[in-house]
Amino acid sequence: MATESESNDGPFTRWVQGAISDPERTYRAMFYVVMIFFLVTTLFPLYYLLVIALTPTSAIQDMGLLPKGFNPGAFVEIFEVVPIHFYLFNSFVLATVTTVIVIALASLAGYVFGRLEFPGRVPLMLSVLAISYFPPAAFLLPLYQLFQGDVMVFGVQVFPRVINTPPAMVLPFSALFLPLSIFILTTFYSQIPDGLEDAARVEGSTRLGALFRVIIPLSAPGVATAAVLTFISVYNEFFFSYLMVTSGKFTNWAPMVYGILNYQTQYSTLYNLMAAASIVAVIPVAILVVVAQEKIVSGLTAGALKE
Repeated sequence: MATESESNDGPFTRWVQGAISDPERTYRAMFYVVMIFFLVTTLFPLYYLLVIALTPTSAIQDMGLLPKGFNPGAFVEIFEVVPIHFYLFNSFVLATVTTVIVIALASLAGYVFGRLEFPGRVPLMLSVLAISYFPPAAFLLPLYQLFQGDVMVFGVQVFPRVINTPPAMVLPFSALFLPLSIFILTTFYSQIPDGLEDAARVEGSTRLGALFRVIIPLSAPGVATAAVLTFISVYNEFFFSYLMVTSGKFTNWAPMVYGILNYQTQYSTLYNLMAAASIVAVIPVAILVVVAQEKIVSGLTAGALKE
């Protein structure tokens, strides 16, 4: 009777019964589904960029999922048509400077939020986190007017004209990515036992000295995680990078995104060179992630379990 009843059940019912009787098989199936989804959504764009980069310009229009031809010379031509290495250098410098500023400020703020008790600490922390979710477009117009030097108070210019210079990008980047670093470092600093800091202060260290000599070294995974995430976010940033540089020349500190767009002219678009330049732009970030993956994982998972 049981066999006859099972044969009358639909496929979904039989699948649910099989999942209940053998949960390991269900977990394994879910793992494969998630893994396939992850590989398709993350690796397929890179694969297709490589296909476009290797396909000659004349064959790109009717291309499919496989390269129509083999033209590795595009990876050399990108440096001849546009000095992409200078744009790459600009992005690297902007990301590095922003990361240094963010980590320095976030270390101080994280220390205050994580280790000191004061009225309004929680509402202030929530306000800082809320700012990180504001859309960048909300800041664009006032910042653009300010950086253009158009804001006057009693006939006096409030801020110098810094459009087409690093401050026009570094300042918005720092403001946007600072809250996340504060949150990460606050979590790490709050886990350091008070006795270690007290011991440093008994030895004559100030609070600031204890922060840099005791707290930060013990929170190295958190500092590394905040630094790597900030660097990658700034390196890949598009909105302010595109709008705060009006000329698109590398001499005006135009970042990598401008270099890629410069392969597009009024009458033609060199898709294979744009794809090759995009792949080259990914390489520094990929190397950074591979080198720092252990710190990133330990930093992101720290605090998940309470000891």
